[in-house]
Amino acid sequence: MNLALFDLDHTLLPIDSDFEWGQFLVRVGAVDGVAYQRRNEEFFAQYQQGVLDPVEYLEFALGTLAGFAPEALDELYARYLEEVIEPAIRPPARALVQRHLDAGDLVAIITATNHYITAPIARIFGVEHHIAAMPEYDADGRLTGKLAGTPTSGPGKVVHMHAWLEELGRPFGSFERSYFYSDSHNDIPLLSVVSHPVATNPSAALASHAHAQGWPLLHLFND
Repeated sequence: MNLALFDLDHTLLPIDSDFEWGQFLVRVGAVDGVAYQRRNEEFFAQYQQGVLDPVEYLEFALGTLAGFAPEALDELYARYLEEVIEPAIRPPARALVQRHLDAGDLVAIITATNHYITAPIARIFGVEHHIAAMPEYDADGRLTGKLAGTPTSGPGKVVHMHAWLEELGRPFGSFERSYFYSDSHNDIPLLSVVSHPVATNPSAALASHAHAQGWPLLHLFND
């Protein structure tokens, strides 16, 4: 059996699911538009520059989620999934994931975005295993706005991957081949660990690094 790992935003999706969630909340009037959009765009720019503090951003995003009653949040998210995410999913991305599933590989989506936002998207792709930043919940099952555990970004993806595989009883070294598809230079730590790294729709920084390392480049989207 081989291992196939996928980043989500700008890798399987041509958008950033967390950023677009914020834009959606602004668009439907669910948050203070001017203040929220400015902060959301500041964090997105920091991410693109590779200087984002993952805990600070996640607790901003999770704090926004915690500001809604659970029922209202779920209604908003269902609308977001229908209006933003489902139309954004492209056939080449679905086909790539399905190829690994059909081959009998152990497939997982591993993303720095929080679990609440990304778990339903993983299910749309037919992927059972999903590693994401975990929100903290209180005793009543409500989001607290805090992060539970450590971020799943940068080197954290390597740590979380190993922990997940150990839980499954399938340590990383037991796979004949391991693949990781990502667009971001932030994912170089995990790309450097797998046997088959694939720079997918890569940023300029990742494309440059991939060329230097002899890694293949894959473009799933034409825009």
